[in-house]
Amino acid sequence: MQQQLDELSDIKTAVHRGPSDKATEAQHAKGKLTARERIALLLDEGSFNEIEPLRRHRATGFGLEEKKPYTDGVVTGWGTIGGRTVFVYAHDFRIFGGALGEAHAEKIHKVMDLAEAAGAPLVSLNDGAGARIQEGVTALAGYGGIFRRNTRASGVIPQISVMLGPCAGGAAYSPALTDFVFMVRGTSQMFITGPDVVRAVTGEEITQNGLGGADVHAGTSGVAHFAYDDEESCLQDVRYLLSLLPSNNRELPPVERGSDPADRSNDALLDIVPTEPGRTYDMRAVIEEVVDDGEYFEIHPCWAPNIVCALARLDGNVVGVVANNPSAMAGVLDIEASEKGARFVQFCDAFNIPLVTLVDVPGFLPGVDQEHNGIIRRGAKLLYAYCNATVPRVSVVVRKAYGGAYIVMDSRSIGADLSLAWPGNEIAVMGAEGAANVIFRREIAASDDPESVRQQKIKEYKSELMHPYYAAERGLVDDIIDPRQTRTKLISALSMLRTKHAELPSRKHGNPPQ
Repeated sequence: MQQQLDELSDIKTAVHRGPSDKATEAQHAKGKLTARERIALLLDEGSFNEIEPLRRHRATGFGLEEKKPYTDGVVTGWGTIGGRTVFVYAHDFRIFGGALGEAHAEKIHKVMDLAEAAGAPLVSLNDGAGARIQEGVTALAGYGGIFRRNTRASGVIPQISVMLGPCAGGAAYSPALTDFVFMVRGTSQMFITGPDVVRAVTGEEITQNGLGGADVHAGTSGVAHFAYDDEESCLQDVRYLLSLLPSNNRELPPVERGSDPADRSNDALLDIVPTEPGRTYDMRAVIEEVVDDGEYFEIHPCWAPNIVCALARLDGNVVGVVANNPSAMAGVLDIEASEKGARFVQFCDAFNIPLVTLVDVPGFLPGVDQEHNGIIRRGAKLLYAYCNATVPRVSVVVRKAYGGAYIVMDSRSIGADLSLAWPGNEIAVMGAEGAANVIFRREIAASDDPESVRQQKIKEYKSELMHPYYAAERGLVDDIIDPRQTRTKLISALSMLRTKHAELPSRKHGNPPQ
């Protein structure tokens, strides 16, 4: 037995060491950690349990039969983050460049199936060169199995993709199917066709980072939710994000009571938000003032900044905050903002996270590009997401809410459980200036002093249809509140709604706008 144990120890030591010291040095020289170093940073110390560390491929041809390293280029298993179970797989770029073959794929399938069965989050640490060409179509079938499992687990367990190296071709679709994508600047790239193919087909010259680097996907395409300068800070934020999420869709998010009083007055809000509807301010300052200890985790901070999506806590309970941001594009809803908000609302609804919506929106962005690029169907995604959500929903009209954008931003008419408003709210079909120009255009044109008449009609419209109590008088707003009571009112409302139970009609699934 001792001889057998010594042999096993030698094999396990070789497995943990990796293919060679030279390969490890080459990985470090690129500014990248090894798969096991990454797992050690991600999980609680000493908690990792590896699955199939002795797995080897069985492929032949092209010299593969002479190269059969243990793990086959991917480290899989489970551990804990903050004491809660999390499953993980990490590509090992030192072995076949992290390329996926049959055995490699089956290991990933195994850990994905276990994550779904155990009801625990799945984190993928991606650093691979795509399909293993030497194994042919078998490798492609392996990707198909991953995509199918990504889709099956969607809305069942949180799925997080961490991009720590190249991800090209069909391999890029797995991260796209997960809930959150993290990227590291300089070392991670994602694209369907690389720079060489782009050059050959279109003649365009571009670098890998210019085509699919972290900043491109975090700020332009919206594929990535977060971008970081180093792997350590990236993995630390993965840990923090998971601390805000339930393990699966049958659980509630973890509660962490802090020292921030539930009845704390938000006096600072009186100075943060200007009363004039045309003046800008940063809605993130409002969020910071209202939530526990001023801490929130913003999703997609660099993409579609005219809408803010964030996870935070109110009285220790996790909430999802959706808020128009007047400091970017006046807070209008456009294609990107609608898609960003819709995806976030759907995620929160899937994982039992109540929604708080802070409204200050002048409408949808007008323009030929917006119309031609599908603002109707793509803007409808946010509307669909809100209408379909069954979690507790509370909205607060901070200042203005005009037209269709008012409806879309979780108004009472589409199912908000409670709709509150500040005393300076303006809820209307459009701004008073535009409304007066439409309704009284003939009278203004026929006047000897058009500007004077126009100003008079603007005041008349405001006094009749845009005063702060108009919507409340008609039951479209549940209460007009003192801004300083915003935190207290939200906590009270969400406490009341904690036992909310709502069911959708029986159906296989909806058909949301695409």
